[in-house]
Amino acid sequence: MPFREINSKMVEATVLPGQKMFSQRGAMLAYRGEVSFTPNIQGGQGGVMSMIGRRMTNEATPLMTVEGSGTVMFGHGGHHIQVINLAGDTLYVEADRLLAFDGALQQGTMFMGSQGGVMGMVRGQVTGQGLFTTTLKGHGAVAVMAHGGVIELPITPGREVHVDPQAYVAHHGDVRNKLSTALGWREMVGRGSGEGFQLELSGNGAVYVQASEEKL
Repeated sequence: MPFREINSKMVEATVLPGQKMFSQRGAMLAYRGEVSFTPNIQGGQGGVMSMIGRRMTNEATPLMTVEGSGTVMFGHGGHHIQVINLAGDTLYVEADRLLAFDGALQQGTMFMGSQGGVMGMVRGQVTGQGLFTTTLKGHGAVAVMAHGGVIELPITPGREVHVDPQAYVAHHGDVRNKLSTALGWREMVGRGSGEGFQLELSGNGAVYVQASEEKL
């Protein structure tokens, strides 16, 4: 279900009979046609375990199921919107950044500690990124939100990308991530954020970076 970009902060989706999509609650701006919006208590297709995992860490983001026949315009909080098209691969994105996505995509939850072991857990505690990250896999479109616009940086073997964790939006592909420190421990005392910590991504794929260190 492709999105049409109206401007940098609004997208429009076509809803067809027999298909569904999910959106963040409160993201619908306007619609045409016969379209219904239903609260989704399980958060998409993640199943019960996905829902439990998110609620344990208070990271659940309420979703709406969108069905019917018509067009719907989405936007939220004046945030910039980036449309990401998946062709069978997996997108990793913080739940609160999801604006809307194709219902055909398989949704799941990944514990960040599984990538980088203990450092993956440290990333969640220190940088403000969630310990649980939403995954969307398959063929379809995803609209994510960011501050100040987004740039896509390719990740190729042997050429890892370092990102400020607070500027990180999402990534896709066969990518590994780990938290690294750019400064010594003594230099980091008193630093609550910034370049003291870096998120290192390696492998083959792409990472989306926002033009701000502000969280949504």
